[in-house]
Amino acid sequence: MRHIAIIGTGYVGLVSGSGISDFGHKVICADIAEEKIKMLQTGKMPIYEPGLDELVDRNTKAERLSFSTDVGKTIRDSEVIFIAVSTPQSENGEADISAVTAVAKTIGQNLNNRKVVCTKSTVPIGTGKLVTSIINENNPEKMEFDYVSNPEFLREGSAVKDFLWPDRLVIGTESEWGFEVIRDVYRPLYINETPIVHTTVETAELIKYASNAFLSLKISYINEISALCEKIGADVHVVAKAMGSDGRISPKFLHPGPGFGGSCFPKDTIALVAMAKNKNVPMRTIQAAIETNAHQKKRMVKKLQALTGDFSGLKIGILGLAFKSKTDDVRESASLEMVGSLLNAGAQVKAYDPEANTSFAEFYPQITYCKTWEEAVKDTDAVAVMTEWNEFRTIDAKTLKNLMKSPIILDTRNILSRKELQKNGFSFDNVGRPMETK
Repeated sequence: MRHIAIIGTGYVGLVSGSGISDFGHKVICADIAEEKIKMLQTGKMPIYEPGLDELVDRNTKAERLSFSTDVGKTIRDSEVIFIAVSTPQSENGEADISAVTAVAKTIGQNLNNRKVVCTKSTVPIGTGKLVTSIINENNPEKMEFDYVSNPEFLREGSAVKDFLWPDRLVIGTESEWGFEVIRDVYRPLYINETPIVHTTVETAELIKYASNAFLSLKISYINEISALCEKIGADVHVVAKAMGSDGRISPKFLHPGPGFGGSCFPKDTIALVAMAKNKNVPMRTIQAAIETNAHQKKRMVKKLQALTGDFSGLKIGILGLAFKSKTDDVRESASLEMVGSLLNAGAQVKAYDPEANTSFAEFYPQITYCKTWEEAVKDTDAVAVMTEWNEFRTIDAKTLKNLMKSPIILDTRNILSRKELQKNGFSFDNVGRPMETK
């Protein structure tokens, strides 16, 4: 059992901390946000993630996991320190690593014996050298430490599973001792023969950006194909399925929709382009994916407008506010573009999301938030399905029509039966699929 510090209790820190404690280690998750720590100490989750509350509860009861606002003491009491603070997008597109550098300074000031410092936050290439220099500058006793880059690959909505059963572990370090310590932290995964990529710090830092950018490319690519499908009468789902059956391509992330969002893909693609630009290496494909994604969100607004005409004075129901199902994260969600456009055009908006009403209200407090999808669609002139929650998949077309003022619907996730919508007289549209003829 090792004593582990996780600095930052956001999405990455909380999932990582609870997961590592589940491996049998003693973990303290530290954060300067007092309210968040108070919530966690009383068993309340600051984010919605399936299975996370059970994981945290199990390990706090076993006294392997605890929470603190005393970052310095947490560092002094630990053998391994994971930096897991937020790196939001800055004004120039690059990642803002001010929180990372602040933690590095605190680590330097509190080193009291040899430790491993490991960054899990998504950071620009070269951050490892910067963190190392900041720790050294603030380490008057010249205590020894070893630096490791260990990027996370967690999907919101399945992060617990992704952490406990990952596809691979990336450990970037020039220190053999640091590598062995981090491998020991993940010993249960090592025993289960999870592939471990042992590489340099810089390579590990780039692997994270390269992975997210490639997945973003796949999403933007299939969304562009969906637009072509609409023009020629092809079915994008059949196209994607046939493409995905090719082992060189795979079916993952070939799902058409309203455009990607969340805390990673939009931020990381822009940051990669900005980093590459600083090195005079144009990332044309990634830039195209960014532009396609922005266009796709606007295209959904135009699709709804083609069904309704002028938005002014209309009452529109929005089903789904999170950027995808199984999360309450609305950052860069396609619903932000949709709702903003509707309000600017003079429409009234009613909305429902099983988990994201509260987080969306931080952006648009003026719309009406509902407790059920039935309430959200009642007496509306049109409805847009924006998130693929399971409860929306089973919506009965006849019931939906009876609740609405006008039977008009935009299904941006292609989860409703086209046959049933046609049967019940809906005027509707979706993404990349023709009308059913059978």
